[in-house]
Amino acid sequence: MLKVRLSLMMFLQYAIWGAWLPILYPFLSGHRGFKPEQIGTMFAVGAVGSIVAPFIAGQVADRYFSTEKFLGISHIVGGLLVWQLSEITTYSGFLWFSLAYSLIYSPTLSLTNSISFHHLPDRDKDFGKVRLWGTIGWIAVGIGIGQWLLHTYTPEGATGEALEKARFGGMADAFRLSAVLGIALGAYCFTLPHTPPDRTKKTNATFAAIGEVRRQPLLTLFLLAVPVSCIHQFYFVHTSGFLGQYQTKATGLVDSINSIFGVGGGGLMTIGQMSEILVLAAIPLVAKSLSRKSLLTIGLAAYAARMALFAYVGPISQATGIAEVPILMVGVALHGLCFGCFIFVSFLVIDENTTPDVRASAQTLFGLVIFGIGIIVGSQVAGWVANRATDEATKAVNYTTMFSYPMWAALACLVLFAMAYPSGKKAAA
Repeated sequence: MLKVRLSLMMFLQYAIWGAWLPILYPFLSGHRGFKPEQIGTMFAVGAVGSIVAPFIAGQVADRYFSTEKFLGISHIVGGLLVWQLSEITTYSGFLWFSLAYSLIYSPTLSLTNSISFHHLPDRDKDFGKVRLWGTIGWIAVGIGIGQWLLHTYTPEGATGEALEKARFGGMADAFRLSAVLGIALGAYCFTLPHTPPDRTKKTNATFAAIGEVRRQPLLTLFLLAVPVSCIHQFYFVHTSGFLGQYQTKATGLVDSINSIFGVGGGGLMTIGQMSEILVLAAIPLVAKSLSRKSLLTIGLAAYAARMALFAYVGPISQATGIAEVPILMVGVALHGLCFGCFIFVSFLVIDENTTPDVRASAQTLFGLVIFGIGIIVGSQVAGWVANRATDEATKAVNYTTMFSYPMWAALACLVLFAMAYPSGKKAAA
């Protein structure tokens, strides 16, 4: 029963995020009319919470509030804030509300992990099963929003720009759904097992962890974390709008795909989460025969291959008559290899190459770099590239230009990694 309760918590935790994040760029660009560099700043502001979250969660939840009460209050307030994002039309207003929501929501990601670790009798065996429901929540809500846009915001006879405009406006409902789910999760959190704060003084091992990550192979991973995070952010910022333009084409094959995943791009992007589940399940098996360097190389190669598909599949398919959407679905599915073989394996390498007393701090530092600093830098770069790839007069986006930048960056990271990272399953201590 405990695992069921925690699994429901995880399902809602990631559903309230997955409802709007994949479609944020097309909503802000196509419906609100914000400029690419403004949207880049919006995504960067959203990552600020990831940087301060460890300090908020550590100081407030660990020392002053019980975890379930802190989660409950945070999600209710967050739900009220995210509802406003569906109504706000000004850039400054959306920016400040996004910052406030980021500061409130981001700490809850680590705290849902924390409350699970605290109560699961065998966390090594059970946590993966509980956390899996977070990914299922992301998939379910992504497909749900796609179906909602297909059946509610698809005017009869509308095609092309008129059809896209109607669906862009309907994306505001994603924020409303997120708000309802957030408030429901907030109320539900008050029913979770009591997790009291630990008011004993904790020793900060951050400086010791910094000393350890200066050695190989951690040095290479930390240096590549920011550019890889930038490449990763291109995917989350621009993919839904990119996929959505192909889903407006009225062909039998596209209609069949839309009937499963919905429209707007967000539903199709859930293929990446499905692939992620399969890859993470396979890693414990293949890790016995492949070195860490081989797995990390596969991840970096997948980043480059995905961006290459996105950059060049459109012009080639239009010239040869090949259906674009199935090929692009392969590119989305590569997300599983990108995340599983590089980001997930990176955390394994950090765990293997740090001493027990600073292991948690080293993991936190890497998360801060790749999910905080990297996303802030990546969002700004993605906005700058989008501005260069967008025709000012027609507002048309040249996606070959857009995705070729991260493709070449991924190839450069792959070369640098091959040269700098030591061979073998793990480096000598």
